[in-house]
Amino acid sequence: MSRDEEFGAYVAGRRPHLYRSAWLLCGDPHRAEDLVQEALTKVYVAWPRISRAGSVDAYVRRMIVNGNIDESRRPWRRERLTSQPPEVVATPPPGEEADELWTALRALPAGQRRIVVLRHYWGLSVEETAHDLEVIVGTVKSQTSAALGALRRLLVPAGTSATPTNDSPGEAR
Repeated sequence: MSRDEEFGAYVAGRRPHLYRSAWLLCGDPHRAEDLVQEALTKVYVAWPRISRAGSVDAYVRRMIVNGNIDESRRPWRRERLTSQPPEVVATPPPGEEADELWTALRALPAGQRRIVVLRHYWGLSVEETAHDLEVIVGTVKSQTSAALGALRRLLVPAGTSATPTNDSPGEAR
């Protein structure tokens, strides 16, 4: 199989997952498209090396996360004071429903959102997440705890318990 065929097969199989990851990180379908496209461009250039190493997903994931961080640091992305607030609302991409989880996830600070996406959408370990974000393991643990606490507060209806109970027989303690 040629380089182009291998790369094409990878993109065809993984692009929806990559796009959703980028969208969860940045909250903007257009920026998510750009993040994925930029990452895939870099992957194509490095394809022989990263495909041999078997680390394509890790490489792409890191490119998307770093691209999102870099994008937020660019001066032209910073907020500007105006007399009227912009009427821009982050919406889910086409085919995705706006739901309570989406709303709650968007309410998290960007750093916590990145950690939640890497830990719970990508399924990375604490150590892998720390490596990808270039932070210490303790930061991942504390930010995960804070993010999940915030999500619980946002998602659990008032007056109900956020922790499972052991009222049913056969449930483990």
